[in-house]
Amino acid sequence: MTRNEEKSMKVLVAGAGIGGLCLAQGLVRAGIDVRVFEREPAADSRYQGFRIGLDGPGIAALRECLPPRLHPLLEAVTGPLAGERRVVDRRLNELRHLGATVDGTAADRHVLRQLLLAGLGDRVEFGRAVTGYRERADGRAEARLADGGSAVGDLLVGADGVGSAVRRQLLPGAGVVDVPGNALLGRTPLTERLAALVPGSGTLVHGSGLNLLIGRMEFRRPPRLAAAELATEVELPDTEDYLRWVAMLPEPLGPEPGAWAQVRDRLLGLLDGWHPDLVELVRQSDTGNSSPLTIRYAEPVSHWGTGPVTLLGDAIHAMPPSAGQGANTAFRDAALLCRSLAAVHRGEAELTDAVEDYELQMLDRGFAAVAMGLDRLSEFTPAR
Repeated sequence: MTRNEEKSMKVLVAGAGIGGLCLAQGLVRAGIDVRVFEREPAADSRYQGFRIGLDGPGIAALRECLPPRLHPLLEAVTGPLAGERRVVDRRLNELRHLGATVDGTAADRHVLRQLLLAGLGDRVEFGRAVTGYRERADGRAEARLADGGSAVGDLLVGADGVGSAVRRQLLPGAGVVDVPGNALLGRTPLTERLAALVPGSGTLVHGSGLNLLIGRMEFRRPPRLAAAELATEVELPDTEDYLRWVAMLPEPLGPEPGAWAQVRDRLLGLLDGWHPDLVELVRQSDTGNSSPLTIRYAEPVSHWGTGPVTLLGDAIHAMPPSAGQGANTAFRDAALLCRSLAAVHRGEAELTDAVEDYELQMLDRGFAAVAMGLDRLSEFTPAR
């Protein structure tokens, strides 16, 4: 085969989160056969998290993988993320600034995931979890599925999150650490009154034994209406503007949290003397989109030696949200791996060399982002 001949290749992806779907979109653009296996029964079967912040490299990587026809819709259903990150006390008196965010982009994780599913069709198989794999004698990977089935590909990419079954088999000694304390993730409809809580890119409230981090998700256009006009084949949820907030406590609230209403009431009990707008922020939280949150991070690993199985995003370098780099790093992983595999597809590189180059760059960048998140975690975590 000459260097200009395309090489037939099949890629399997474990996990249809935003990282795995970004990779799938890029591979489809490159003309590479890809199949994605997701353990959830449907795209909207569970709560999908909260607003994420995308920086310049992150949004560029996402756009690189998405087909150009979806770029206007991506712009329409994200929002601005700019201005000072301020620190205030529980009465909203300003204490200091943490620096400004410039030209950032706010995205709702659920809306973004639905957008990333556009055009993939039956390439994504829901209700089919990857539970492990074996390396075949011909050098390919055979993914084992929870339903008893299997699939064979030239490369298996574990993009199945912090609890990755692929990572557990590939790197059984890789450690994932739970951050001590208790975090609660809340979402509250955006009103004119509550919008004043976040005049810039974010607000950190320092209270006694409780910190509250607040961010704004304000869509440039309502997602469902934007899709109906800009990409009629894409169906997006009817999500309205909101404030995303995370409450950080040094200790759990008490017994194992139950329904959000009970968790919210316990949290409200800790807000005595807080500014009424902060109390209202918690009181008006959306019961269907708020939950306890476990913060985890991956311990660094050395390169394991390249084979027909690799990893992407939280499956290898899970990180605390304190530096805002989780989604950005996953998208950069996806774009880099797409470029590497596209070179193989065009006959310009060998698969093993291309994947090894990806892994070395991904590990360096990914664990640097983990370290950044850990360095900044103390800004948000209350003293014990």
